[in-house]
Formats: sequence, structure tokens, C-alpha cells
Amino acid sequence: MILARTALAAALCGALMLGGCDWLGGEPDGRRESARDFPQADRPVSPIISTRYSSEEARDQLGEAEDIMDHAGAAPGMTVADIGAGEGYYTVRLAKRVGKDGRVLAEDIMPEAIDALGQRITRENWANVSVKLGTPDDPKLPEHSFDRVFMVHMYHEIEEPYAFLWHLRPALKPDGEVIVVDSDRPTSEHGTPPKLLACEFSSVGYQLVEMKPRPSSGGYLARFRTVGARPEPDEIRPCKLVKE
Repeated sequence: MILARTALAAALCGALMLGGCDWLGGEPDGRRESARDFPQADRPVSPIISTRYSSEEARDQLGEAEDIMDHAGAAPGMTVADIGAGEGYYTVRLAKRVGKDGRVLAEDIMPEAIDALGQRITRENWANVSVKLGTPDDPKLPEHSFDRVFMVHMYHEIEEPYAFLWHLRPALKPDGEVIVVDSDRPTSEHGTPPKLLACEFSSVGYQLVEMKPRPSSGGYLARFRTVGARPEPDEIRPCKLVKE
């Protein structure tokens, strides 16, 4: 199984140089001080233009959340995080899935989104949900806490992906997984090419478990687990897509 996963990751990174991935360097001005120990991503970052990907009704008609939660293995009693929770589409559906014995932590970097989501959680009486304000380079999640961390249609908006993924690692339980849902298009167009996603995660010590097209969610689903020791920030090298 591990050999199969490694082969899949290698195939996805075939057009990249990853440890052999075209290493880049440099620290442009204007970065957050807390992220300066980490390399900067060599790609555009999509601006946050809305807290809503699509209407909840339209997404439910496609069976989006149920499909993604099923493929992610989300189950009753789990503790999960919804990163970039926005208006809470996945938050409340995850809360229903994990049930009264599970927990959901909804995180966003926009204070107004967190305020609105907190009001929704209170209004709809989701007792198993907490909300938290994160930062662009650190989700600020408690360590050794999560069975699944969901990042749905938001990865392309992370301005410091290497710092963010590095800080995220300790939050996972030993068998925890990060679930990424995104569109297969350039990061400047509110998506993330699958090869680039696999390379960036691998650079911070994550192993690709699975990547599958998910048309109902507008793109693909990728599952990652941590492998080996977490690299030191100065050991991380950013990835660059190489045109074929």
C-alpha cells in the first residue's frame, strides 16, 4: 500500500522537481514576519472574494458534502476541522455527521466570517461546534486533536502554504488526514493544479494517499497523511511547475 501511494505521488509530481523539485529561494518584502523563516510559494495566490463557493441548496442538489464526507471517511465520534469555513456549509454538515460524540472546529482568517458563523452555530444550536480565528500562515489548531482536517475550495487562497502546512501538521492525530477539495486550474484562477498541490504537501512531509476527480464538488479530492519527521523551516524548498 505504501509503495502504491509513493508511486502515485511520484507520478503526480512527475512534471515537478521535488527534492529534485526546482528549488527556489528568496524572501520578498511585504511578507508576514511570522512566515519569514519559511520559503515563499512560487505561484500566484487567489484573493478571497467571497465566503461562499456556491449556494447551499445548489451544492446539496449535487450531493456535494455527502460525497466528500463519505470519501474522506468522516464518521460519528470523530474530531474534525473545517479550515476556511466561511458561512459554514461544511461545518454544519460535518457536525451532523460526527454527531453528539464528535467535535467540529470551524476556522477562518476573516473576523467577519467567524462572527457570522458563530451566530449561525448559536442560532441553529450546534452544540458540538466551536469557531476559531486563524492567520494566513497558521491555523492555530490544538495539537494531536484531529481525525480529519477539511480544506474545501480554499487552498489556492493560502498566501503562505509552506508555513501553513508546517503549523498544521501537529494538529493531526497519528492516523489523521488532511482532505483538500479544489478545482484543477491555476491558482490565479481560484484552483490548484493537482501536481502542484501534491508537491507542496510533500515538501512539508505529507504523503499523498489518494486523489480522485469529484465532479459534484467542482474539481477533485485529495487525501494526505504525515510521514516521517516534520522538516525544519529552512529545509523546506518550494515547488515550481515545469512546462511540458
